[in-house]
Amino acid sequence: MTRLLLTVPEAAEALAISRSKLYELFAAGLVRSVRIDGSRRVPIEALETYIAHLLSQEEEAADAKAS
Repeated sequence: MTRLLLTVPEAAEALAISRSKLYELFAAGLVRSVRIDGSRRVPIEALETYIAHLLSQEEEAADAKAS
C-alpha cells in the first residue's frame, strides 16, 4: 500500500530542502500538513500541489518575459 502521509524529515527530503525551510513553507501556508496525536505529517498531495504551484509560477514568469 502506498503511504499517504510523510514525516517532516521525509517530506523535506522529498522536496530536497531543509526541515527548517519546510517549516517556513508551513507557516506561509504554501504546504499543508496535519497533526496526528502531536506529530506533524505531510500529505503526498500537499507536496504535489506545492510543486504544481511552483511550476505554474515558472510558466507565468516565462510568459511574462516573452511578452
